[in-house]
Amino acid sequence: MKIIIVGASGTIGKKVTEALSPGNEIITAGSKSGDLQVDITSSASIEAFYKQTGSFDALVSVTGSAHFGPLKSMTAKDFDSGLQNKLLGQVNLVLIGQHYINAKGSFTLTSGILADDPIVLGANLSTVNAAINAFAKAAAIELENGVRINAVSAGVVEDSPGYFPYFPGHIPVVMSKVTNAYYKSVFGALTGQTISVW
Repeated sequence: MKIIIVGASGTIGKKVTEALSPGNEIITAGSKSGDLQVDITSSASIEAFYKQTGSFDALVSVTGSAHFGPLKSMTAKDFDSGLQNKLLGQVNLVLIGQHYINAKGSFTLTSGILADDPIVLGANLSTVNAAINAFAKAAAIELENGVRINAVSAGVVEDSPGYFPYFPGHIPVVMSKVTNAYYKSVFGALTGQTISVW
């Protein structure tokens, strides 16, 4: 299979790339690294990116940022940063990518536990993650040619100890469980699902 991994150089992206690489053609991508570069906040950049990759069998997005900070001082501009990047960026990877993906291909997006289990400072991320899950569920009934779409929603991962203080009481998720969720989405038969790893 020809698999595109956007965000392949990140903490989770590196492990996902390792898990999906055996026996497959992998194209890694990021804003500044990887085989190809793409700015997910730009539709023009995404379109140019797909013209470079050509047709493909699966796209895995392990990318996207959002605002992290107190609600009391949050502005519309702060909130919009997450909408434009993690949410719309991943949505556009699908909206544009649906015209390049092979029949029976798949999209796998990344949301996160904060959609269901919010924390202090995480209102923007909670909103964005929930929207990604809803988009995957809704897009699944309209994607054509047997193309599937899922979202992976993981808790704070064991390889990101810097985030532990922001997740009091949360048990860090083992990376192998996270990578297995992406593997399941790409090689399994599920569609329209949020694959939770908590």
